[in-house]
Amino acid sequence: MDLNSPLFDRIRVNRPPKREPNGTRLRCDSPGCQEAGEFRAPMGRLREGQYFCFCLEHVRQYNNSYNYFNGMSDEAVARYLKDATVGHRPTWSMGVKRGANGFRADGESAGNYSDPLGANRKRPHRARETEPASPRYSPVTMRALDALGLDEAASAETIKSRYKDLVKRNHPDANGGDRSCEEKLREIIHAYKTLRAARLV
Repeated sequence: MDLNSPLFDRIRVNRPPKREPNGTRLRCDSPGCQEAGEFRAPMGRLREGQYFCFCLEHVRQYNNSYNYFNGMSDEAVARYLKDATVGHRPTWSMGVKRGANGFRADGESAGNYSDPLGANRKRPHRARETEPASPRYSPVTMRALDALGLDEAASAETIKSRYKDLVKRNHPDANGGDRSCEEKLREIIHAYKTLRAARLV
């Protein structure tokens, strides 16, 4: 790899400060300043890739007053920010021109498109077979209900009262200090927290 390639120079992050032809460092671009211009600052919109060289004091002043959108109307700023959400790349709305590929919205072919196999022809309406109803809750929520001995039809009040009852029954204090029920108690508490996260309680 040629490290002196001009292409490689463009991707370096820390560039050495520019020097004047006689080898001395550039002076600050602020009028009347004799300090070394060690810090780069962007020149602004429409001049991307071009920089001023300032001393530390003047680069701080410049950064405090810098406004990339200076001179743009409110509509132009709003348009720029909207385009920034997609990285200023062109986008197309999906499903806007449904008839563009030779089909109309009603399913019939449009224009001079021929459909010899009838692939786009409307099919006669068939009565759907009755499908079993899918559960209302996720498998995690169903396991939490099962841990409390409840089904998916349980109300918030039922869940609360069942939780309190099981905690009282399995707490070590209620069992004379017997710690064998602690694992069951942890499972009940975890199930209740899961149901609260699912907004069932």
